[in-house]
Amino acid sequence: MTDVPNERSSHSVPTPRGGGLAIVVVTLTGLWIYSFMALSSFDGRVQLLLYSIAALLVAAVSWFDDLHSLSNRVRFVVHSLAALLAMGYFGYFDVIHIPIMGTISIGRFGILLTYLWIVGLTNAYNFMDGIDGIAGGQAVVAGLAWAAIGTLNAQPFFTIFGLLLAASSLGFLCHNWPPAEIFMGDVGSSFLGFTFAVLPVMFGSFVQKVYLRYDLAVTALLIVWPFVFDTFFTVIRRLCKRENIFNAHRSHLYQRMVIASHNHRGVSLLYMTLAAVGSVLALFQIQGFVWSGYAIVFFVPSACFTLWRYVVQREQDASLFPVDDS
Repeated sequence: MTDVPNERSSHSVPTPRGGGLAIVVVTLTGLWIYSFMALSSFDGRVQLLLYSIAALLVAAVSWFDDLHSLSNRVRFVVHSLAALLAMGYFGYFDVIHIPIMGTISIGRFGILLTYLWIVGLTNAYNFMDGIDGIAGGQAVVAGLAWAAIGTLNAQPFFTIFGLLLAASSLGFLCHNWPPAEIFMGDVGSSFLGFTFAVLPVMFGSFVQKVYLRYDLAVTALLIVWPFVFDTFFTVIRRLCKRENIFNAHRSHLYQRMVIASHNHRGVSLLYMTLAAVGSVLALFQIQGFVWSGYAIVFFVPSACFTLWRYVVQREQDASLFPVDDS
């Protein structure tokens, strides 16, 4: 399976793809080994089975897409089925604690919000896997963040879960770091996106602390916020320009940075750093530090605006695009 570069590619040499399959195998195998090693101390095998089935659905359709390009409709149907399967057992966000604003009850609207979150992040992660190291790097950061959350809240299953995600992604990253020897492919990126989207609702079904469940939506968002922001901003921008958002393109912020003469290594490290800062703030938030809400409200909008302005400035300096970019 070789990814042959075209006019929309960020690489110039034919490169094998599908390496993300190793992340899927290592993570799921490790989780099931842990579940049996934990013996009677682990009572979440039903939850693990449901997650495994849903995650394998996403991985399977993505693997077929890597082999033979599937239509967006087929992938969307499978992603939706996996999301509904996870929500049917783990539940959905019905109450959310928003920094500074406080706790907000969204009731049944949370079903739609959770569905959009799972399907959206599954695809957003896939969209963001466009340069060497960026998707694997985000997975290492996010995996470590969830391992820390599991440890701080006495949930060893999630500590192991996060460590498996981080370790398998780091192993892959050794071969994907610029210049990449192999690409992750949809099988890896979609699996990771789905997993990081399901983890908060899955975690909420394990813990007994109600107030902790309220923080999980914002916590999960902070851990992967660079991917969410870049995808959301790009989709809105393309809609405003009346472009077909389903057509392949190179207008993500990270892609525009590469076009404006940044190398893959620098851009991937930048996104990893931004995700790491968001993850630290998420840990402070979920541990109940009062000042964390103010830090989040200041950092995230400021970082989003600064990232956008920096990209625009670099493009202007390189005379690649017109000054107007709203």
